[in-house]
Amino acid sequence: MDISKDLAQTTFNNREYLITHLPYEQEMEFYQNIKMGNIKEVRRLFKPLGGSGFGRLSNDDLINLKYHLVITIAFITRYCIEGGLEMEIAYNLSDVYIMRLDKCTSEEEIHAIHNEIVEDYTSRMHAILKKGLFSKPILVCLDMIYENLHYKITLKDLSKRAGLTPQYLSKLFHKEVGVTISQYINQKRIEAAENFLKFSDYSCIEISNYLCFSSESYFIQVFKAHTKLTPKEYREKFFRTKWGD
Repeated sequence: MDISKDLAQTTFNNREYLITHLPYEQEMEFYQNIKMGNIKEVRRLFKPLGGSGFGRLSNDDLINLKYHLVITIAFITRYCIEGGLEMEIAYNLSDVYIMRLDKCTSEEEIHAIHNEIVEDYTSRMHAILKKGLFSKPILVCLDMIYENLHYKITLKDLSKRAGLTPQYLSKLFHKEVGVTISQYINQKRIEAAENFLKFSDYSCIEISNYLCFSSESYFIQVFKAHTKLTPKEYREKFFRTKWGD
C-alpha cells in the first residue's frame, strides 16, 4: 500500500471539500478541562461528533461516528488517568462505553453515549480533585491493588512498588485515601464480589477463594459489614437484575 499516495489524495479531498480538523489547542483544551473536572468549561467547549472540524474516517456515516467516539474515549481515558483517576476504573469504564457503542444502530444513540461519557468522566475527575489528588506512590499502590485482587497483597510488596518504607506508606495511604490499606483492599474485593454475585453463577466459596479471603466465613463477615447483606441475600436480591444495562 502506497501510504504517501493515500495521504496526498486525502489531503486533496479535504481541501477540495473544505474538510478541516479542530485546532490542536482547542482539542487539547477540551480534554484538559475534563481532566480538571471543570464541567462548565467542558460544556462550553463540547462539540458534537461529525460536525465541523472532524475528519472523515469512513464512508459509512454510522461507522464514521463510532470511530471518532472511540478516539475520543481513548483520549479522555488517558487524560483522566494522568489527572488521578484510578487506572483500572478508567480503562474498565472505557471498555464498558465502547461495548455499548458497538451495539449502537443510530446516530442519536452514539451522540447520547458521547454526552454521557464526557459528563461521567468529568464528574469523576471533579470528585477526585475536590478530595485532592493522590500522590504518585498512592496511585501506584491503587493500580497494584486493582491488578492483584485475586492474589495475596502484602504491605511489603506495595511499599517496594511505591518506593517507600512500609511504615511511611501506611501513614501516607491512610492520610490520602482515608482508610487503611487492608480496609481499602477489602472494600475493592467486596466490590468485585458484588459483581460476581450479580452476574455469575460462582458459589460463595469459589468467590471467596478467588478473591483471596482467608476463609468463606471471613468473606461472609466482611461482605455483610460492607453491604448489610450476606452474599446469599445479596445474590437473591440482585442476581442479574441489571443484566444488559
